[in-house]
Amino acid sequence: MKGLCLALGVVLASFGCERIAPTPPAVAGPADGSESAKAVAPEFTLRDLAGAEVSLAALRGRPVVIDFWATWCAPCERQVPVLNAFHDKHGDRIPVLGIAVDVDGATRVKPFVEQHELRYRVLLGDEGLAQDYDAFGFPTLYVIRPDGTIHSAHVGVVSPEALEAAVAEWAG
Repeated sequence: MKGLCLALGVVLASFGCERIAPTPPAVAGPADGSESAKAVAPEFTLRDLAGAEVSLAALRGRPVVIDFWATWCAPCERQVPVLNAFHDKHGDRIPVLGIAVDVDGATRVKPFVEQHELRYRVLLGDEGLAQDYDAFGFPTLYVIRPDGTIHSAHVGVVSPEALEAAVAEWAG
């Protein structure tokens, strides 16, 4: 029994969990019901690895992909090639922001970014911001609409097809 539990734990840690989660942290929209309610993405201003500030508000008017991740997260490591390829294809129109939640910040994150050759922008966040987004497992990826509301959320390693489908209306 102990071996079965250990094997199950290894499988879950290796693959993460995958689901589309429409659970919003906050809701905005008309009270008259003329438009469906939309989740407002919590605002943030964070530093990237070069020390520059990046705010979600400054990206308003463009869709944004936000990925909450950590260096100790094996599924997060497997998501890097998917996000690199997406960034290479769409990064000029749809920015990708990888928000690292590691407690040790740049000391831990920078070597990981270099070793795994992340090509998208990496910001230094924390689990508090992840919790503001209701991201309680990693990786958790959000697609933010140009108006600053959450279009979709994905828990676990996202497939290239699922990511492309999530941004299809803006990718053209």
